[in-house]
Amino acid sequence: MRRIDLKKASVARPNTIRDINRQIVLNYVRERGPISRAEIAQETALQRSTVSLIVDELKGGGLIEEVSGESRGGRPPILLSLRTADPVAIGVDLGTITTIVATSDLAGRVLEQEEFPTDHDARRTAARVVECAREFVRRGGGTIEGVGVSLPGLVDQETGTATFIPHFKWRDWDVAGELGGALGLAVHVDNDANAAALAELWFGRPEIREVRDFIIVLVEEGVGTGIVFDGQVYRGRSGAAGEFGHMTIGQGAPVTCAAGSRGCWEAFSSQRAALARYEQSRRGGGGAAERVDFKQLVDLALEGEEEARAALRETAHYLGVGIANLTQGLAPEAVIVGGPIVRAWPLIVGDIKAAVGEGICRGLPPAQIIASTLGEQPTLMGALSLVLTTKFTRVSLA
Repeated sequence: MRRIDLKKASVARPNTIRDINRQIVLNYVRERGPISRAEIAQETALQRSTVSLIVDELKGGGLIEEVSGESRGGRPPILLSLRTADPVAIGVDLGTITTIVATSDLAGRVLEQEEFPTDHDARRTAARVVECAREFVRRGGGTIEGVGVSLPGLVDQETGTATFIPHFKWRDWDVAGELGGALGLAVHVDNDANAAALAELWFGRPEIREVRDFIIVLVEEGVGTGIVFDGQVYRGRSGAAGEFGHMTIGQGAPVTCAAGSRGCWEAFSSQRAALARYEQSRRGGGGAAERVDFKQLVDLALEGEEEARAALRETAHYLGVGIANLTQGLAPEAVIVGGPIVRAWPLIVGDIKAAVGEGICRGLPPAQIIASTLGEQPTLMGALSLVLTTKFTRVSLA
């Protein structure tokens, strides 16, 4: 039973039940649509007149629309669907190498995007983001309602401040204030792994949407984790939860982590670790020490090159070691692996699961090990989700 936090508790108002019912109806349309008013009334046990009143309000707010269903001999039924004609959100996926700015409709479908190298100067990066976002706002004709930003570091989600981005050594950057002031829009900011976890919770595959406790392991330049407990992202104090990339799992990793250690999970399991293993094997085998990026490494592995496959499989083994630790400590129902590495999933899933199996004590409940279905850039979907989920959790139109 959850204890009430009296510092944050809000008492029920006369419109509380109305708002809860609106949220329920809207989410039925989001997950089950196209769906009829009668089906919603039957599923929710709400009066049909109440459903119709809520539907009219949601239509007036531009959240849902009526569509014609398939005719079975008579007049086609009128069904309800999310309104997806216009962009409603801007997502900013600020990565260590590139930044992506994109728009999406209410269903999370990416409509437009622009990509550019991330500048090591935070102000120049922010200026480029503002430039792209302003152009998207102009094209949207006033339908965009907010901006979500995912960042590779510690973020105080409540204040929208990036407290520390290790790769760039950025500290105490008021992202929400700076971007919000320039764009005149609400700006929501979070750690990239937390944002990706939110996207999995709301827009991932159906079996994950039904899971209440899961962890996403985000494999990029570093390794980050997003934790979902009881259907909510767990951020901890000042957004610092989930920094499992810096737990110690050994010594002598092929690269250092962002903090300079060769014992961290990140140092064994990141994209940089896989690339270092590949380059070392090429030099040791007398091959050319030509540098490749991670996408090229995965391509080579999928084409059958043994050194590339070995580098990815060893990296997958250490991913599994870390996942075993998380599973023993937190007992999630599922662990989702996200990032560009999922393109090599058929090659690495066996090594991940084998390492997890070896690392878990007998008798502990196993967790599903699943590849993310949000593509190679779950953090972009995460950034968009920071805006989109506010539409489905706070729907008062009064």
